[in-house]
Amino acid sequence: MKYKNIREEELKNKVGAEWFKQFDTTEILGNIDFTVFPKQDTLFGRTPLLWAEAKTGDYDIATMFVQLILTIGKARTFVKTMPPAFLGAFDFKKIAFVDYINVQDIFYLNDFNWNVTPSNHETKEFQLIKNRIEATLKVKTYVFDYEKDKKQLITFIKNNVAKSSTKGKIKIDKNNFIPIYLRWLEIVKPIIDVDWEDLKKANILDSDFYLADLFVDDKGTQDIDDDLTIRDSLFVVFQNQGYKIAKENIKQMFDATINIRLKDTYQRFWKLYKRPPIKEFQDYIIERRDLLVPQDIRERKGAYFTPRKWVELSQKYLTDYLGENWQDDYYIWDCAGGTGNLLAGLNNKYNIYASTLDQADINVIHERIDNGANLLKSHVFQFDFLNDDFTKLPQSLQDILNDETKRNKLIIYINPPYAEVSSVGTKGKAGVNQSKTHLKYNNILGTAGREIYAQFLIRIYAEMEGVIIAEFSKLKVLQGSAFVSLRNYLKAKIEKMFIAPAYTFDNVRGRFPIGFKIWNTKEKEVFHSIITDIYNDDAEFIGTKELYSADKSEYINKWISSYKVKENFIGFLAGTNGNDFQQNGIVYILNRKEQMANPRGMWINQNNLIPISVYYSVRKSIAQTWINDRDQFLIPNSQWKNDIEFHNDCLVFTIFKTNIKSEIGTNYWIPFTEQEVDAKEKFSNNFMSNFLKGKINYNDSDKPMLFENESFNNSNPRLLSRESEKVMNSGKRLWKYYHSKDSINVNASLYEIREYFQGRNDKGKMNNSSDDAIYTELISDLRDSLKELAKKIEPKVYEYRFLKK
Repeated sequence: MKYKNIREEELKNKVGAEWFKQFDTTEILGNIDFTVFPKQDTLFGRTPLLWAEAKTGDYDIATMFVQLILTIGKARTFVKTMPPAFLGAFDFKKIAFVDYINVQDIFYLNDFNWNVTPSNHETKEFQLIKNRIEATLKVKTYVFDYEKDKKQLITFIKNNVAKSSTKGKIKIDKNNFIPIYLRWLEIVKPIIDVDWEDLKKANILDSDFYLADLFVDDKGTQDIDDDLTIRDSLFVVFQNQGYKIAKENIKQMFDATINIRLKDTYQRFWKLYKRPPIKEFQDYIIERRDLLVPQDIRERKGAYFTPRKWVELSQKYLTDYLGENWQDDYYIWDCAGGTGNLLAGLNNKYNIYASTLDQADINVIHERIDNGANLLKSHVFQFDFLNDDFTKLPQSLQDILNDETKRNKLIIYINPPYAEVSSVGTKGKAGVNQSKTHLKYNNILGTAGREIYAQFLIRIYAEMEGVIIAEFSKLKVLQGSAFVSLRNYLKAKIEKMFIAPAYTFDNVRGRFPIGFKIWNTKEKEVFHSIITDIYNDDAEFIGTKELYSADKSEYINKWISSYKVKENFIGFLAGTNGNDFQQNGIVYILNRKEQMANPRGMWINQNNLIPISVYYSVRKSIAQTWINDRDQFLIPNSQWKNDIEFHNDCLVFTIFKTNIKSEIGTNYWIPFTEQEVDAKEKFSNNFMSNFLKGKINYNDSDKPMLFENESFNNSNPRLLSRESEKVMNSGKRLWKYYHSKDSINVNASLYEIREYFQGRNDKGKMNNSSDDAIYTELISDLRDSLKELAKKIEPKVYEYRFLKK
């Protein structure tokens, strides 16, 4: 057999390499086993070609497809990203394909429980899906034996999969027709060749053109001949690859066909969606055309807004969790409403409430209502959520809060301000921590009370028992050390979550994640961890990761503090008060404690050099990104102690990453002898080169009790890995070149060597580059070898649990 007796990961690798080598098969998409993407992006991003289930052994095709369908349906992957043209299933002997459009109806089943485990083939849900699709699979599936059908398989992939990026389409329903409209405004409206102001005077809106586009088939022809009610309801129709005004009293004024300037752009946009809308939702979309009002939300100075793409996505997550009819079944209150853009796309104005602190924002929303926004003025009101009593709320909202059954159907849907005391100068933002909410819950909030969104969360949780909280906020509430007390108090289950880059939100600076979280406050549990979805700048799903909380007793800084020493210092580790990636910038190795204005750290000598090098390398070897910015470094398991190669890799990495300066004090960190670099004079100290050669012994008189049974003493020369040797050799060439120059500092550190060649600008800052071509090549080689060494260290960081994956 072709791939017999191999593991599943190897099977996926071999299938990818042998049959799909012209594509990208490396992308991980949730729990789907195998994906195929084109290698090149298009205007609208990369469209997947294939999602597949992989199995070792000889499996029934229908069984594999059912497991794949349950995996996709459970995660609602077809909503988060564009569906593929094909679904697939393969084992060691064969591979099968089915057009996605032939099975996509299964994902719209009513009253179906998608929360079962896909790999459990005994559930009633598994059998139900299998019974529904077996007949389809018998006539619609393409099956190939790897060996017997090799030529046919190659041809099928070439002629079908490779050319299939437009076959899978997103169906249009009552929940997504508004978000699709908002995207249509950005892409299609600008390429329609018409004077919008003239049309507006005749009460023809851009939404009428959108509806014209919706109610055609995929060939661009009207698909509503059998439904006179819908046809007669359209003010604009799509005709002859353009638009015609159909409104009776004005159509003579606009007799000419209205053309589309960029037809390719138009076609690429609509290739993403299956038109017309699903039959059962067509009447609803026509009846609720009032929801398609122009977006005239205005930003005022200092305001914070939720970008449209995250509004759309958050509402998809609410639909996934609460069901298709959630807007009819639940009440919604945005109690940090601003000018109301978080409510865009919601359709039941009788169930929606919005409040905000600033009357000017209320005026903006009321003006939008006058222009057709789908809200009730009586449900939009000024209210200071952190200070006002609930008796000031509209009576209908009070009735909801005072009735347990109704309150359990209330969603607090918010993107509260992210202001905090420490972010606005030394005095902070006026009023942030002077609210009645802060004073009332100060004992629980502690320093977390400096942040407005923490104050919002605690009042909602404490005073509105049983509500659902759907909120955007930083991840400090889940991971921050200052939020431990609040985290332990806020006993609720996070049902669904995604994270997005903070810098995609208006007026938010910094590379850190903003999380959208749906909290079920009726489920009482303290947050420990969750697998969250991740979206990039363009709202494209890029994977998942585990977010976890940690008590201070689990922090890496508690661990490293057990290695404190008292004498024979060779440097100072600064920055042990910060425990996550965002605080790695304060972690340094310096000559002396006094070099820091507010030093928090510990001294270094031969006894703790190895654990400190491990700590330093763990903190510095993995680049900080917006995704990992809030991840906490943890106390490792004990396995790191016996990994001598890991010790040595960390030592070499640390040697070349310090901020040691010989002008401040003795440089103990030169890793070479004078002979190795042709030094002009003897070094003032040979500690590090001797340590590497095993000539520096453990000092038993300075052995802390906490590592009584540990010894990092090594009386033999340290055996370095290939990667560490490469760093040492690159460094040696750089030191040797430096020592060939005149008027140098013989005891110079790497920092001072860089300073010598790169110089400083008129503001005293070191320049980024040098005019010396040889130095530029040498420092580049050293940096490249350090990156290679960092990549070697990185998996050990996770293996030894300094970080959770």
